[in-house]
Amino acid sequence: MQRPEMSNTSSEIPAMLAAIDIGSNTIRMVIAQVLPDGKLDILERLWRAVRLGQDTFRAGRLRGETMRSAISTLRDYRYVLSTYGVGRVRAVATSAVREAANGDTFIDRILMATGLQVSIIGVAEESRLTISAVRQATGEKLLQKNDSLIVEVGGGSTTVNLLRDGAIAAWQSLPIGSVRMQEVLSTGTEPANQAARLIERQVSSAIATFKGILPLKNVDKFVAIGGDARWAAGQVGRPFGETPLRVISRNGLDELLATCESYTADELARTHHLPFTEAETIVPALLVYSTLLKATGVREMIVSDVSMRDGLLLDMAVGGVGRDTETMYKGTIQSAEAIAQKYLTDMAHARYIRMAAVRIFDALSSEHRLGDRHRMLLEVAAQLHEIGTFVSSRAHHKHTRYLISSSEIPGLTQDELLMVANVARYHRRSRPKPAHIEYMALPHERRMVVNRLAAILRLADALDVSRTQQLTDFHCRIDKNGFIISVNAGGDLILERRALADKADMFQDIYGLDVRLEEIRGPWSDGGKTSRTMR
Repeated sequence: MQRPEMSNTSSEIPAMLAAIDIGSNTIRMVIAQVLPDGKLDILERLWRAVRLGQDTFRAGRLRGETMRSAISTLRDYRYVLSTYGVGRVRAVATSAVREAANGDTFIDRILMATGLQVSIIGVAEESRLTISAVRQATGEKLLQKNDSLIVEVGGGSTTVNLLRDGAIAAWQSLPIGSVRMQEVLSTGTEPANQAARLIERQVSSAIATFKGILPLKNVDKFVAIGGDARWAAGQVGRPFGETPLRVISRNGLDELLATCESYTADELARTHHLPFTEAETIVPALLVYSTLLKATGVREMIVSDVSMRDGLLLDMAVGGVGRDTETMYKGTIQSAEAIAQKYLTDMAHARYIRMAAVRIFDALSSEHRLGDRHRMLLEVAAQLHEIGTFVSSRAHHKHTRYLISSSEIPGLTQDELLMVANVARYHRRSRPKPAHIEYMALPHERRMVVNRLAAILRLADALDVSRTQQLTDFHCRIDKNGFIISVNAGGDLILERRALADKADMFQDIYGLDVRLEEIRGPWSDGGKTSRTMR
């Protein structure tokens, strides 16, 4: 039996793709065919209940019996993949595996038993993939104007994403997943109505913690994702125009919730012909949706039938994470700016350094041979390079590395986030050394990228040592004498010259170019062709 290729680096896109989601309550797989026009035709959706979250949220680790059940499911999925002749698979695990003390052991056992390489993804990556799928399903126009809230209640957590004019403006992950709440609150033995009230208080408390972060009252569209929302839409929803979406009014949701609260999970399962594992998550999930809907003031909830798995398929269909849309790029940068503001960064300085770094990067394209994805990583690092001052001005570059690596930015993978953290860490003081454990933990090729980007960031930072942003009009070029930064004559550049002399050593080693600040009069000789406008 021939196994499908598991590599995520193939340059050609296979005609058959599959995405596997190892969640808190179920393991799901979707198989799709890529049509000649690039669209996806879904051929199969499979799911099987495996209660990983029950173990993790109750005991902090996965039991051997549960792991064996999951591996058995994945072996069956592997057979289905071979039957379809799937060319490429991406398998991911979320909160239940991410939080389990033996999560890595579980992932290794899956690889040995099935050959599937499973990635444990963070909340930010879950959000990016889900939003990508929602955009595809709803069309850009629905989410393009004003504030939209996209909410997904999973087994382990609830992700809340605020989109402003189509781009991610803020996001939050709340520990109020439908399975987690049941295990933490031990509601399984409580009467139905009493259990619902316990969960409702837990939801209200969690939402109260982030009301200041997300301006919910400005939201004018509320989009719900998830199996429980889809079930509710099938019960009391109505079509949303001529789209595949459905709409539930706030009153309709409350009435459905009141009915469901009067039943036990067993009674819900029998009444609505549901598997027990689905029936027991309905009340917790609908309570989260209802409470959030009321917090926004929006009168109805739009329900989409897409999921993170659809986002995974879209990623593979367009060649992977590296090909971001303009909207996703904008959302990533806005998320970085939100983090910078959270840590009280000097925003004028940070935005200037970002502009200067990109200008230098573009002028060096023939030397560093990096792409647009790396350009964006440099922008994020520049935007966040001083957030460590929030902790202490002393050795703030080290605090910056820690804060970035502990954050999550939609649009960046965990590996990319660690690269950004290291680039920002080396914007000042010491260059990378073998004694720096976090730097040496990166694979060799990523260390080389960090070196190239950090060398650029050091130069950019030197250009605003006075924090006056006086060198807004400068051009860069490479000639036989080295790397020339040309500025208009007339300003006092003594601080910038000294800073460049102090910080150019890494640049000289990496690129083999001496750096010179040149004052000129009259028009630029190259007409500004070395500078590309930031997106």
